[in-house]
Amino acid sequence: MNHYAEIYRQELLNEVIPFWERNAIDETHGGYFTCLDQNGKVYDTDKFIWLQARQAWMFSVLFSEIEQKIAWRAIAKNGIDFLEKHGRDEHGNWYFSLNRQGQPLVQPYNIFSDCFAAMAFGAYYRLEPDDRYARIAIDTFENILRRKDDPKGQYNKLYPGTRELQNFALPMILCNLSLELEHLLKNDQVETLTNDIADLILNSFYEEKSGLVYENVGIDGGLVDSFEGRLLNPGHAIEAMWFLMDLGHRNNDTHLIDKAGQIMFQQLEQGWDDRYGGIFYFLDAKGHPPQQLEWDQKLWWVHLETLVALAKTYALTQSPKAKNWFEKVHEYTWSHFRDTKNGGEWYGYLNRQGEVFMKLKGGKWKGCFHVPRALLQIWKTLEK
Repeated sequence: MNHYAEIYRQELLNEVIPFWERNAIDETHGGYFTCLDQNGKVYDTDKFIWLQARQAWMFSVLFSEIEQKIAWRAIAKNGIDFLEKHGRDEHGNWYFSLNRQGQPLVQPYNIFSDCFAAMAFGAYYRLEPDDRYARIAIDTFENILRRKDDPKGQYNKLYPGTRELQNFALPMILCNLSLELEHLLKNDQVETLTNDIADLILNSFYEEKSGLVYENVGIDGGLVDSFEGRLLNPGHAIEAMWFLMDLGHRNNDTHLIDKAGQIMFQQLEQGWDDRYGGIFYFLDAKGHPPQQLEWDQKLWWVHLETLVALAKTYALTQSPKAKNWFEKVHEYTWSHFRDTKNGGEWYGYLNRQGEVFMKLKGGKWKGCFHVPRALLQIWKTLEK
């Protein structure tokens, strides 16, 4: 498996990162363009906070962990400055989107803007240890914890008191975010939070009997027989398992590593499309039609996060099953999402048959994050 490390390193440093360096930087107003076509041309100038933050995080990590390139530091600071100046409302909540100049377009209804902003400022603090960056990261993190039981607050469209659900995405991200901000948080806070999240994921969202991880469960942790309650998102569940593996590795907890590996395989086997290959975006736990019309699409991040999970499973356990699945998912992912004609960033959206149907390289939901982070994670995991 070690030979894959060089393949992933080359792709990261020679193709994907140069694409974002060449095309994404707004030299006039700051921040980044993320709506880029297959040739890197900007087709929309709106700026989405979580994608701004993710790119600032990515270049901060490259500078801190790979090479102290002046250009990488400048790109990271370009995003951090834009976010610091324009990203928050008067209460410290992060907007969802801004126009090119930094004026707010969409209210701060989405707590994941806050999650990735905290992650970005925490990473940037490592390369420029100014207290104000640490303060923004910590204040944002504490605001997330205050909002976590009602993340949308006044922007929640659901009628209260009828079908209250817990969603999987926030505890999943908080597991990763707690470790990302560990250098800024108190040790007991990280221990308590990550232990509680691991317990919530393994004992509420994961159902031992079926082997499935549900995207939504009731407030009491029970299953809810509805569109939302039956919803499976294999990519989310698999990504969460490598977050738990990182936690298990940090704590030298082989039981948690093994459990996360077992659950990861269950989601992968459930989500794999035996007819056309690839991993479904959404499924219904009872096999009913999901309400998401895009349920059978194949998305870039799902496959890349699966490769990260498989690489970590192999590195931590030497499992032959992880090796076999890695090679299978690697072959599908590289032969379908990678742009062999233009190079650079990868495509993001395939139909069920594996054909590219949107030739964008970035947009409202896709930026400089899942592809480069996965390439970096797999490179560093397999070179050890």
